Amino acid sequence: MVSGLKLFLTNTTNGGVAEVAPRLAEVEADVQGLVEAHMETLLGVRFLASEYGTGPVHGGRIDSLGLDENGSPVVIEYKRGIDAGVINQGLFYLAWLMDHRAEFEHLVRDRLGVTAASQVLWSGPRLICIAGDFTRYDVHAVREHRWSIDLVRYRLFGSDLLGLETVASVRGGMQVARRARRQRVTRSAGDARSAAMMELAGAVDEVLLGLGDGVTRVERKQYRAYQRLRNFACLIPPRQTKVVAYLKADPNDVDLVPGFTRDVSGLGHHGTGDLEVQLRTPSDVERAQDLFRASYAAV
Repeated sequence: MVSGLKLFLTNTTNGGVAEVAPRLAEVEADVQGLVEAHMETLLGVRFLASEYGTGPVHGGRIDSLGLDENGSPVVIEYKRGIDAGVINQGLFYLAWLMDHRAEFEHLVRDRLGVTAASQVLWSGPRLICIAGDFTRYDVHAVREHRWSIDLVRYRLFGSDLLGLETVASVRGGMQVARRARRQRVTRSAGDARSAAMMELAGAVDEVLLGLGDGVTRVERKQYRAYQRLRNFACLIPPRQTKVVAYLKADPNDVDLVPGFTRDVSGLGHHGTGDLEVQLRTPSDVERAQDLFRASYAAV
C-alpha cells in the first residue's frame, strides 16, 4: 500500500522542478520524538506522556499518551516501517488504559488541570498507529474492531519536511449511541420551528460526512465534532432559529458576512474552530459549502 504521493521542489535555479525523494526515519524514535514535540499541531492531540509504563503485570510501555480536542484518551504507537504487530500492540495498551481510568485521569489532572480531567470522554478512546506503511490486511483489520483506530502513514522529505497521510480511520463503540441520541432529539422536537432546525442540522450533518471517506463523528454533550484525524468542524445542538457550526477554516481568508460568518478566535465557545457559521435556511447550507470544504482541507 505504498503511497503514490510525489513531492516536487518548484523554485529550482534552472526554473524547472526537482523531485524530493521520500524516506523513512533512521530509527523509530526519530518519528516518535518529532510527533511528540508537535503533537497538537500534527494530530490535534495534547501530549501527556512518553514511554508510559503499564506496570509489572502488563510489562510494557505505551509509546505516547495524549488527550484529543474532544477529550478522548489517545494511545499512539509508532513503527519505522511496516510491522504487522503494531495494531495488536496498540489494542493491548488501549485495553489496559480502559482498565486504568483513574490512573489516566490523574495523569491528565497533573498535566492539563482539573477541568480537562473532569471532561475525559471514555466512550471514545482512540488508537493512532503511525508507521512507514500498512498492508491491506491492516486496513481490513481495523474495520472489524469495536475501537476507534487511525492508521497514519508518515514520510520524511528532504531534511525538513514531514508528510502524514491517513490510510484508514474507523470510529467504533459510538455508532449506536449516535443513532439513539439523534432519535431522542428528533422525537422531543415538538414544535414546527424546532423540527425545521433539526432538519437543517441533519442537512449540515450529511454535507459534512460527505466531504470524504475518512470523516467520522464524535458526540459530546455540548457539540458534535467531525474529524479526519483532527476536528475540522463542530456542530452545536440546534437552537430555535439557527444552527451554528464552528470551522477550522481561517477567518482571515474569508469575507465575513454579518449574521452569517464571524471570527470567534478570541471568544470562548463549545467545540473547536475559529470561524463561526450561522445557518438559518437550506440556502445557507448551500452558501456554506465552500467554507465546509475549506475547513476539511485545512486539517
